[in-house]
Amino acid sequence: MPDRLGTSGKLVGMELSVDGVKIAYHVAGSGPVCLVHPGGPGIHYEYLRLPELEKHLTLVYVEPVGTGNSALLPDGDYSVEKYAYFADQLIQHLGVEKAFLLGHSHGGFVALQLALDHPEHLAGIIVYDGMAFNGPELHEEASRLVDEYAVRHPGDPLAEQVVAAWNGDDGLPPDKARHLDNLGRLLPVYFKDYPATRDRLLEWEQSIDLTLDVNRQPALWDVRDRLGEISVPALILVGEADFICGEKWARQLHDGIPGSELVVFPDSGHFAHVEETSAFGDAVTTFIAKH
Repeated sequence: MPDRLGTSGKLVGMELSVDGVKIAYHVAGSGPVCLVHPGGPGIHYEYLRLPELEKHLTLVYVEPVGTGNSALLPDGDYSVEKYAYFADQLIQHLGVEKAFLLGHSHGGFVALQLALDHPEHLAGIIVYDGMAFNGPELHEEASRLVDEYAVRHPGDPLAEQVVAAWNGDDGLPPDKARHLDNLGRLLPVYFKDYPATRDRLLEWEQSIDLTLDVNRQPALWDVRDRLGEISVPALILVGEADFICGEKWARQLHDGIPGSELVVFPDSGHFAHVEETSAFGDAVTTFIAKH
């Protein structure tokens, strides 16, 4: 492996400059190279740390532009296409012929766009709780599922907390503490069974952080009519109880991408790598071993 990929064991922080823009990344593990792109946009990578996979893969945890130690974009143009461009530049910087990309949530958008724009640098994509568009339809479906969650938990203070947080998230001021607090109150709906999982989530919850850029512009995006163009191996992962990027959208990806594989985690919501760690790791390593 090139020196810039570091060595197995301790997480190593690195950076590069792309067109004058600083991109930070962190490397751990050994084996085939896989970029790990977090969601958000703006959520820091630490929540997506995958120590079990580091035993089998060289994981390159990306701090996307506008996130963490990476630079903000002065023009606020954080399009999915731009995220994919920076991810491709990082792959080339690493000195490997091809790499896998595991993208969670919004990172899954980036994986799909990269497969369309630069398939020549990809060994495959792993779209983890992702979908092929970003627009009002996403929020409408998620709102419906939040309402269903509340109906399934009548009188539950956690459900009431979730509904209040979901309905109150519009128009939040650009204040990091307020946004993190709102996200924390929403967490129960992101899990299949939050109360049963919470005791082992304490340290993980503390890893959740975000970067706000007041200049960030809205970025509508839709590649549903282009899924048939994706030619690299594709694995679609989704939690059965995911309310924000759920099974409906995962099956749309699976039906649209030729030869893609789909794994549904029955005991997970949006964070199968936390809720079903072993099954998640097995799905990823099995896919990568085949390609």
